[in-house]
Amino acid sequence: WQWGYCSNTLVYAYTRPDRPEYCVVFWDTKNNEKYVKYVKSLISITTCGDFCVLATKADENQPQYVLVLCNSIGTPLDPKYIDIGPLFVTMTKTHVIAASKEAFYIWQYRVAKKLTAMEINQVARTRREGRERIYHIDDTPSGSADGHLDYSRAIEGTRDPICAITASDKILLVGRESGTIQRYNLPSVAIVQKYTLNCRAYQLSLNCNSSRVAIIDLSGVLTFFDLDTRVADSTGQQAIGEQLRLERKDVWDMKWAKDNPDLFAMMEKTRMYVFRNLDPEEPIQTSGYICNFEDLEIKSVLLDEILKNPEHPDKDYIINFEIRSLRDSRALIEKVGIEESSQFIEDNPHPRLWRLLAEAALQKLDLQTAEQAFVRCKDYQGIKFVKRLGNLQSESMKQAEVAAYFSRFEEAERMYLDMDRRDLAIGLRIKLGDWFRVLQLLKTGSGDSDDALLEQAHNAIGDYFADRQKWLSAVQYYVQGRNQERLAECYYMLEDYQGLENLANSLPENNKLLPEIAYMFVRVGMCEQAVSAFLKCNQPKDAVDTCVHLNQWNKAVELAKNHNMKEIGSLLARYASHLLEKNKILDAIELYRKANYFFEAAKLMFKIADEEAKKRTKPLRVKKLYVLSALLIEQGHEQMQNAQRGKVKGTSSETASALAGLLEEDILSSTSRFADNAWRGAEAYHFFILAQRQLYKGSVDAALKTALHLRDYEDIIPAVEIYSLLALCACANRAFDICSKAFVKLESLETLRPEQRQQYEDLALEIFMRHCPKYNKKSDLDDVLESEDGKLPVCIATGEPVLEYGFWMCNVCKHYMKAKEASNYNFCPLCHST
Repeated sequence: WQWGYCSNTLVYAYTRPDRPEYCVVFWDTKNNEKYVKYVKSLISITTCGDFCVLATKADENQPQYVLVLCNSIGTPLDPKYIDIGPLFVTMTKTHVIAASKEAFYIWQYRVAKKLTAMEINQVARTRREGRERIYHIDDTPSGSADGHLDYSRAIEGTRDPICAITASDKILLVGRESGTIQRYNLPSVAIVQKYTLNCRAYQLSLNCNSSRVAIIDLSGVLTFFDLDTRVADSTGQQAIGEQLRLERKDVWDMKWAKDNPDLFAMMEKTRMYVFRNLDPEEPIQTSGYICNFEDLEIKSVLLDEILKNPEHPDKDYIINFEIRSLRDSRALIEKVGIEESSQFIEDNPHPRLWRLLAEAALQKLDLQTAEQAFVRCKDYQGIKFVKRLGNLQSESMKQAEVAAYFSRFEEAERMYLDMDRRDLAIGLRIKLGDWFRVLQLLKTGSGDSDDALLEQAHNAIGDYFADRQKWLSAVQYYVQGRNQERLAECYYMLEDYQGLENLANSLPENNKLLPEIAYMFVRVGMCEQAVSAFLKCNQPKDAVDTCVHLNQWNKAVELAKNHNMKEIGSLLARYASHLLEKNKILDAIELYRKANYFFEAAKLMFKIADEEAKKRTKPLRVKKLYVLSALLIEQGHEQMQNAQRGKVKGTSSETASALAGLLEEDILSSTSRFADNAWRGAEAYHFFILAQRQLYKGSVDAALKTALHLRDYEDIIPAVEIYSLLALCACANRAFDICSKAFVKLESLETLRPEQRQQYEDLALEIFMRHCPKYNKKSDLDDVLESEDGKLPVCIATGEPVLEYGFWMCNVCKHYMKAKEASNYNFCPLCHST
């Protein structure tokens, strides 16, 4: 099986029929939690201390391999790519050693107790000299700076291949097929010794002080070799290293104790033997694999049982065995008593036995013996605990403390409550983090309970539920614990935005939580709530940015205006360009108008009017658009004059008001040209429509007078339209001289196609063959022609020149109307203002 054991975690691999990869399970046997990783082409699992190395093939097609250093929950900390096949892998607390048949690679891994993500990246980046080295098995390294990452030497063959490796913190042993074992010092990797065995090693294992090595060969025979003993060989020469006399057959697993060089456990068929100084204790019937051997206890795992159902490992398959000395000492303490037992432990000292004695003495409140025993097993916390017990007066208090020390918390709590010390019972539960019980104790007690403690308990239980993502339960406790910060988080996770809004409303102004809540609203696109939260914590700029981000531009502009923000112009420009991109020109105009940016609005309106005019659609609509554009400019002028007046009121001097006047003149002159264009567009279409209305009504005389004005507007209405209408009106009015001029103009237009021009010529011929191009009635038309030369004002209701002194003038568009006409209208015929 591929398996390993590191810091209470059993790591094992199995394959599933539905996946091509290996499924590697990291099962924390203490907390019964498991973490699963899927690994392609797994070769082996090696463990040591808190870490584990998974050896895998990097790519199916290329001879590259990866050693992945993982922690005990399977998080990869540092991968290393190597170009030799890791047939044998071993690791110590500082090094990972991988060997092929010809060479071995050494990587000095660096793991601080807790690596931050940044440090992991640094580890990956810095490939410092000496941290990775590779050696050929036939080389004899001296331990100086040789052994770089040179794979060319590593792939050269050898006559005596590697067959097993093992390492401790001090030495590395490499077994070869001939029976030779090469010993290297670590971390320098200098070869110091070669030993000769009379078997081919399959598995090597060093004891805790690196003085002996256990060898299991291919046929399951276990032998031992002492590495440091000096003996005389057959020739009488001094030799280092000696084969020990012990030999066991059918061995398939063995483990040295971590804290005693003479103690080891081994598996022989279905029996486990423990040896002390090569003497066996009576066997234990089991077929478990040995995980760990320390403190006179062996932890064994029934791996065959676990792999029958690897997805649901059972704690029952992890078995702890106590070795004989521990069992005997325990029996002795129970039967004979503490005095005599301490003498036996003195003769067979071990920290685990001293701890056993200390715990027994504590149970009997024999504090002196307990303290001495704690000193012998170097347990500083134990010594401190005994000292604290000595300072307590009450016997029952001591017993309660001892019960708590031995994790009998229910018993300890009952004792505290019997002594009427609810505070100590609560303190005990707080230490344990059992906040449900704390809350229960606080509520059941007589008298007032501490409010701060109650809040703390409610919040801790809220945290408990929040950690398990039970947000609804968490909310109930956070409400009672008045924990607004976590409440906001829970409401957000529950998508209870009404609750979040109510929470924001209940918070005082400028509370530090408000911006956080506001951003929660922003993330889900709730503009109004976000804005009110930002305003409540006095962050209008963020409120405006939110509106822009969520495309609530009118709200953004309104906020910017209300808070006198400087960047309102740039904001408007951004929004307007955003609207124009989407071709929402009328929305852009509305935006500028609302923001009192009348000139920008007018420019856009004028642009629309021009475009509509070019489309030759409804003339009335075009007139309205020009009027709107002109009215917006008038509003702009009015706004400027008011602003100037406000400034002048503030400054008394004449110079200032004169200067303001000049400035105003300057700005007005640039916009008035634009205003004139807008009013001219409106006039052009006004007269164009009026002439046709009069013509259809039968007022041919009036229609002709109105049509004559249109000659000034060739830049706005196409000349073809103007002169066609004029010719028509003149013909209807029998003013054939004007009709003739109109035809001349039409025939000379360059915009016409030849066939159109021919049609006009044919029509003119037809008319003027019958009628002479002369006009008899002079009187009224002379006035019209005069009004054009000498610029008499024109009545916008009739199109006739205004000759009387009494006339009406519109106070918005400044156009004229005859007094007798004015009585027929409630509003201006051009701009429709009342």
